[in-house]
Amino acid sequence: MDKRIYDRVINESIYIINTNKTIREVANEFDVSKSTVHKDMRERLYLIDKNLYDKVSSILAYHIDIKHIRGGESTKRKFLEKKCN
Repeated sequence: MDKRIYDRVINESIYIINTNKTIREVANEFDVSKSTVHKDMRERLYLIDKNLYDKVSSILAYHIDIKHIRGGESTKRKFLEKKCN
């Protein structure tokens, strides 16, 4: 694996663990696509460090579990803003 990719995967995983950010936020922070972050966290990280992979996987699973709640809150805010205008 290329050193640049290896470093990015490690840095992304540490960033997720320390900040509890979503895939989209990590992609924006590291200036890569969401698909790249998914591949980094689901495939490459497992090959590099299984302990980091387990920690990141639990955080990403949490984000998947609450995804519907965030979407509902976002929609609610959107319609409240339209109603006020």
